[in-house]
Amino acid sequence: MLKKLIPSIDWLGHYNKNDLRGDLSAGLIVAIMLIPQGMAYAMLAGLPPVIGLYASTIPLIIYALFGSSRQLAVGPVAMVSLLVFTGVSQLAKPGTDEYIAYALLLALMVGVIQLVLGLSRLGFLVNFLSHSVISGFTSAAAIIIGLSQLKNLLGIDIPKGSIFVIISNAIMKVNEINMVTFLIGLGSIIILILLKKMAPKFPAPLVVVVLGILVVRFLQLDQVGVKIVGDIPNGIPAFSIPMFNIEAITALLPIALTISFVSFMESVAVAKSIANKEKYKINANQELNGLGLANIFGSFFSAFPVTGGFSRTAVNYQAGARTGLASIITAVLIFITLQFFTGLFYFLPQAVLAAIIMVAVYGLIDAKEAVHLFKVKKADGWTLLITFIATLTLGIEQGILVGIGVSLLLFIWRSAYPHIAELGYLSDQNVFKNVKYYPNAKTYENLLIYRIDASLYFANMAFVEEKLQQAILEKANINKVILDFSGVNSMDAIALDELTKIIEGYKKSNIEFYIAGIKQPVYELFRKAGLDKKYKGKIDFLSVDQAL
Repeated sequence: MLKKLIPSIDWLGHYNKNDLRGDLSAGLIVAIMLIPQGMAYAMLAGLPPVIGLYASTIPLIIYALFGSSRQLAVGPVAMVSLLVFTGVSQLAKPGTDEYIAYALLLALMVGVIQLVLGLSRLGFLVNFLSHSVISGFTSAAAIIIGLSQLKNLLGIDIPKGSIFVIISNAIMKVNEINMVTFLIGLGSIIILILLKKMAPKFPAPLVVVVLGILVVRFLQLDQVGVKIVGDIPNGIPAFSIPMFNIEAITALLPIALTISFVSFMESVAVAKSIANKEKYKINANQELNGLGLANIFGSFFSAFPVTGGFSRTAVNYQAGARTGLASIITAVLIFITLQFFTGLFYFLPQAVLAAIIMVAVYGLIDAKEAVHLFKVKKADGWTLLITFIATLTLGIEQGILVGIGVSLLLFIWRSAYPHIAELGYLSDQNVFKNVKYYPNAKTYENLLIYRIDASLYFANMAFVEEKLQQAILEKANINKVILDFSGVNSMDAIALDELTKIIEGYKKSNIEFYIAGIKQPVYELFRKAGLDKKYKGKIDFLSVDQAL
């Protein structure tokens, strides 16, 4: 029982010394990668860079102890950082003490929501965020994130707002661009892209960070308008209790719920992909527990919301991580950096951090998925596109709500208009198939065989009745109908009452109904309603063939 609550007991108690080399290597490489990324994503969230380093310590250790993935690299990520900025900037000015307090409260709220969902075994709720919604939302958010960094890349002041406001302001202020800042940012982007292609395992962010610091330091570029990170407080994060304000909690609840679901989806997706390769299982509810506790504990040590990141997890895995010890090593190395080496980042240009963010989120834009969905299932393609456009034009929170709404409406529409097929007999293969696709299938002059391929409930019975009526009217000599229920997994009481009315109604027209292939849960409903006796000998057939 304890092992289920704390999965790390298993690998800590039976740690294989042969795994230590891989864990050490992965821990070091991810730390090197996470230090500049953590600062960049904190800046994206509207927080001081040091908060990004704080978020890369305690949460990593807690997740390593309580999470079910052995390779997931938890920490600040671009998507969550943007969501933090979107939610908290409505309550306070970014960078202020009040803003930081709200961000820490948000981390606590996200953690509590995730932990409650995990302990309640409600991980399945995230399934209501369809893949098409997540893909459209992620692609749009990536563009918003990239554009939000234009001000740091170009060295000009651009007021926050929609993408149209950002683009129009950037165009209007093109003559104010600080060319030195722009060249530093552009050069960093080129280096990051080249190193990603030529040496994917190499910590490219560290290279541009070191080069950026050296160039600014020795050429004194901060004197010509290049904005730098400046002083970063040294020392490990101190324990503090997040502020507790009912009004703030109420205001932050929508964004907290959004972060809870989106970050969990991102985390589980990458964790499962690695777990499948390593032949072990990910427990969705335990992942919620691990991420929830990581955010709860993190909020008491000045960390903003964290989750598992795609790129860092891939690097962690490729670098040889075998257990959660790799993440603990990463956290220890960042603790050491906080204690002794924060002064090294004083001259780090903000343009370099902007470049790191832009290159990182570029990979989140997935045009191929949109093309694929439109090719395979247009309805899902439209869901993706509507979510994408809504997120770009209306905003982050509104975009994902629109996507969820469209996805649920599509689900309701599909369930209200289920697939129904008239069946005919293929003698050479001894099967009954849809006559629409198999026109050679044998049909019967006075008999209609109809298959319903969906669960029946109050909202779709009218459609079923309409289709039945249409099919019966098309055949003048019909006096028998066989309903194939092999595709009906469940029914509600209203649907059963409606079905009974249909059967009794057609009995007056001398048309008898027979039902074949009723599954046991559905048959139990018939039995409770007394229909097993009322229609004895008419609903007990195991197959259409037997009914014939």
